[in-house]
Amino acid sequence: MTKLERLADTHCHLTLDQFDVDRADVMARAEEAGVSPILIPGTDLTSSRQAVELAEASRSLFAAVGVHPHEAKTWTETTPDDLAALARSPVVVAIGEIGLDFYRELSPRSVQQHVFQSQLKLAADLGLPVIVHQRDAEEEVLSTLIAWHEALPDGLLRERPGVLHGFSSSLPMAQRAVRAGFYLGLGGPVTFRNARDLRQIVPSLPLDRILTETDAPFLAPHPHRGRRNEPAMTRLVAQELSTLMESPLDVIAQVTSNNAASLFGWDHGTANRHLL
Repeated sequence: MTKLERLADTHCHLTLDQFDVDRADVMARAEEAGVSPILIPGTDLTSSRQAVELAEASRSLFAAVGVHPHEAKTWTETTPDDLAALARSPVVVAIGEIGLDFYRELSPRSVQQHVFQSQLKLAADLGLPVIVHQRDAEEEVLSTLIAWHEALPDGLLRERPGVLHGFSSSLPMAQRAVRAGFYLGLGGPVTFRNARDLRQIVPSLPLDRILTETDAPFLAPHPHRGRRNEPAMTRLVAQELSTLMESPLDVIAQVTSNNAASLFGWDHGTANRHLL
């Protein structure tokens, strides 16, 4: 059997209850598909703690800790200290999932903006990159990120400030984000035939700034659209990128995996970050 190219799933909500009945099997299928490492983002304090616990128990998992804009209303004056305490674990490689969501507005906009700014400050204080969510808030998110990036001191974080997760915006927005040092996370939607705008701009995106992700259990790629997504399906995303970018799959795999390692500082199973 031919050895598969390694791929990274840089965004998988493995803590959600959709995986409770077969989480171990999901991870085994990811390994069989050559998908490792897998990054689990937090969406609130509870899921952030769960992400850290899962990652500390597996060499193929890493965690991010943060409060999603939907959960911004749960923020209290002690939340930054709680997140900072979790971030002391060597498996925590980012602050996220953070950002703004003006589509559903499950938390008031003013609260989302305060929590977003607070977590950007936390990321700068800790020297950790950010994983950013945005929906119907493109300009607000990007202008906030650019201002934050410009205020960072010279150093590693300024060179690798974070990733725009689930990128589906315009080419000009992608170009602005890349100029500010950010990566672009691409997942299942690149395989959707009706995602014409996204599929049209993918060939113009710089490969050295692309990350592969699933956002599992959501947004399963074609031909599994509508079903539960899981990390093994990262391979379908990479195959579609190979087609759209007219680049061999092994090149897509190598470059995107290297991108993830550069951004998150992991070493594909060779590091000792799980030795607490």
